[in-house]
Amino acid sequence: MIRAPSQGNRPISQLPAAAIPAESRPLTQPVTVSSLVLPHNGRDGAGEVQGMADKKNRNGEFWELALERAHLGVWDWDLRSGDCFYSAMWSQMLGYGEGELVEASDLWLQLTHPDDRERAVASGERHIAGLTDSIETELRLKHKSGHWVWVLDRGGVVERDAEGRPVRLMGVQTDISKQKQAEAELEQVNVRFRLALAASGTGIWHHDLAAGKSYWDERTREIFGLVAETDEVSQDLWHSYLHPDDRADAERAHLAPLQTQKVVAVQYRIIKRDGDIRHVESLIRAIADAQSSGQILGTVRDVTEAKQRDQELAHAARHDALTGLLNRAAFDRLLAEHIAAARQFPLAVFYVDLDYFKALNDFAGHAAGDLALKRVAEGILGCLPPSVHAARLGGDEFALLVPDCDAAQAERLADAVLAAVRDADLGLTAASRKLAASIGIAFVADENTAVADALACADDACYAAKAAGRNRFAVFSPETTSGGLNAARLAADTVDAMEDGRLKLFGQEIHRLGQPWQENRHVEVLARLAGRNGRLIPPGEFIPAAERFGIASRLDRWIIRTALSLHGPALKSGALTLGFNLSAQTLSDPQLWDFVDAVIDETGAPHSGIGFEITETAAVTNFTAAEEFVRKARERRCRVSLDDFGAGMSSFEYLRRFPVDTIKIDGSFIEHIAESRFDREIVSAISGIARSLDCSVVAEKIEEQDALDILRDMGVAFGQGFLLHQPEPLQAIVTRASARAALPAGRRA
Repeated sequence: MIRAPSQGNRPISQLPAAAIPAESRPLTQPVTVSSLVLPHNGRDGAGEVQGMADKKNRNGEFWELALERAHLGVWDWDLRSGDCFYSAMWSQMLGYGEGELVEASDLWLQLTHPDDRERAVASGERHIAGLTDSIETELRLKHKSGHWVWVLDRGGVVERDAEGRPVRLMGVQTDISKQKQAEAELEQVNVRFRLALAASGTGIWHHDLAAGKSYWDERTREIFGLVAETDEVSQDLWHSYLHPDDRADAERAHLAPLQTQKVVAVQYRIIKRDGDIRHVESLIRAIADAQSSGQILGTVRDVTEAKQRDQELAHAARHDALTGLLNRAAFDRLLAEHIAAARQFPLAVFYVDLDYFKALNDFAGHAAGDLALKRVAEGILGCLPPSVHAARLGGDEFALLVPDCDAAQAERLADAVLAAVRDADLGLTAASRKLAASIGIAFVADENTAVADALACADDACYAAKAAGRNRFAVFSPETTSGGLNAARLAADTVDAMEDGRLKLFGQEIHRLGQPWQENRHVEVLARLAGRNGRLIPPGEFIPAAERFGIASRLDRWIIRTALSLHGPALKSGALTLGFNLSAQTLSDPQLWDFVDAVIDETGAPHSGIGFEITETAAVTNFTAAEEFVRKARERRCRVSLDDFGAGMSSFEYLRRFPVDTIKIDGSFIEHIAESRFDREIVSAISGIARSLDCSVVAEKIEEQDALDILRDMGVAFGQGFLLHQPEPLQAIVTRASARAALPAGRRA
C-alpha cells in the first residue's frame, strides 16, 4: 500500500504509459466475477446461461466466505477517486465493528505504527513504479484496545487505463502477531544460546557427509589456532591437529554417532601449529537427513585449564601441602594395596619421628619450623631409591613404604635417612639448631596384616628408639613391644564407640571465682570412652591413640555434632554455654569452620553460646589453619580460648598473633602456686597481660583451697578444677542448668 496522492503531487492517472513495462499492462477494464464469459459448448443456451449464472454467484459467495474464514482483511483502492474500501474482516481484525471506522484512502496509514510507515509506503510506491511485481511488507496496525497488531500486507495493481497506468490496487492483510511473537521468543532463545556459548567458550562445527565438507565457527577456529575468514575448512584439517597418542580414539569417537542417536562425548589432545598442546572436549551427534547422507554436528571446548586444575586437585588430595610427600590417607591406601597384592614381601614400614622439633619451633617460630620440615622432606627423598614411597603423616612424623626389603637393606636405608635429617639445611633462622630422628621399622610378611597394625608396630619401634636415646632406629619385635598394637586397637575401638553409643559426653564447669557457677554457666565438653567391659577409659588414654592413628579430627567432629544436636535448645535458652577442645588434626582441616557453621545452623544453637579451646601445640604445627579458624569463629561471635597457656616457650608469641577471648593458664603453674613463688609470679604476669588485652583468665587444675584463695587475691576471675567441680555426664549438667533457668528470677538464688 502507498500514501494517497496529495493535491500537489502529479495524479497517478497522469503517469506516462512508458513508465509501465509493456508486459505488466493488463486489461483496460477491471476483471470481476460478473464480467466473466464462459465459452459455448453446444448445450441449450438458456439453461446453460442460467447454470453459468448460478455458478458465478456460487463462486462469488465462495471466495467471500473463504476470505472471511481465513481472517483476511481486504482493501480495494481506486487511485482515480482516492476512495479506499476496507472489508468488514479488516476492521474486525483491529477490533472495530461495522461503521466504527471512517473510511479514507489513508486510514491504514493513520493506524500504522510510526516506525513502519515509511517502509510500508515505499513498498507500494516501488510496485506502482513497476519496480516490483507486487506489494509485500510487514507492519503494525493499532488495535482498538491500544495494542499493536502485526500484519502481512500483500497486494498489487488489478486495473490499468488505456495507457497502462495503474488505476486500481487490491490486497489483503493477514494477522501475523503470533508468528512475530514466536520469532521474538526464538530470537531471545538464540541470544541466550549465543551468550551461553560465548560465556562457556564453546565452538560449534559440523561435517556434511554427502558433500565431504566441514564447517568451523569462529570460536572453533580460535581454539585450534586457525586463521581463516570463512567457516568452511578442508575435510582433513581436523585430523592434522590430533595428538598421535589420542588420534585413534578421537577418530573412533567422531564416527560413533553414526551408529547411535545419543550424544557422544570425547576428550583428546590437539597440537596447535605453534607446538602448544591443548586438551579439548567435544560433544558429537549425528543429524539424519532424508534428502542426503546427513551431518555430524559437534561442539568443541578447550578444557586444558580444567584438566590442569583436576590434576592439581588430585595431587593435593594425595599429597601433603607443605612437603609435597604423600599424605596420611594416600599412604594408608598405598600400604593396603601393597599388602593385598601379596607380592614383594617382606615389606618394610618405617615410622620416622623428628627429635627436638618442638624446641626448634619454640625457638625460631612456626615459619622456621615449616622450612625445616620442607628441608627434611627434601633430604629424605634425596636418599631414597625410586621404589620407596614417602609420606608425611602429620606434624613432624613421616613414614616410608619399602617393597621387597630385607633386614640389611632396611638398616642401610635407616642410616641414610638419619644422616639426611641430621645434615638438613634448616635455614638461617634455625642455623644454630639441629634435628635428629627416631625411626621404627616393622616388616610385613602376611597379606592379612591390617594397615593400622603395620603402622602401630613401626610406631612402637619408634618409641623404643626414642627411649634408647634418639637419633637411631629400632626394629619392631613382639617381645619388646611397648603398647603400639594396644594403641591401634584402642583407636579402632574409639571409632566403633561413636557408632554403638559407648562414647560418652562429660562436662566440667568453669566457675567465676567467689561466685556460684550460675553466674558464669560455662562448661568445657569432655569425652569418656566406655570399654567393651564397661570400664570408663579416660581421655589421657584414648585421645593420644586417636591422634596417633589419624582419627582425632573425626572424634572432635563427633563431639561437636553430638553435643549441639542434643543440647542446642539449652544453649539457645541461655541456660549454659559449651566449650570444645580442638586437636591439631582438626585445626589442620580447611573445611572445619564450614562444618561447625553447618552444624550450628542445623541445631539452632547460637554462635555466642559456643567456645573453642586450642592448644599452643596445635597452633604451632597448624598455624595458618588455626589463624583462619579463629578469625571466622570470632567474626560469628563464638569465643576462642588459648589453652595450656605458658606451657611452651612461645606462648606470648601466639597470644600476640591470635585474637582470643580467654587465656587458660596451664595447670602446672596452679598445682603448686601456694608453695612456689615462681609460679605465683608467672600467674600474676599472665593475668596482668591478659587484663591489658581485655582477655578473660581461667586458672586450670584448681584442687586445693589455698590455691583458690591465692588466685582470688590475684584477681584471677575464673577457675576450673576438681575443687570447684568434678567432671560428670554432660546431660546431668544441662538438665540442672535448664531447670534453674526455667525458674522465676526470684527463685534462682
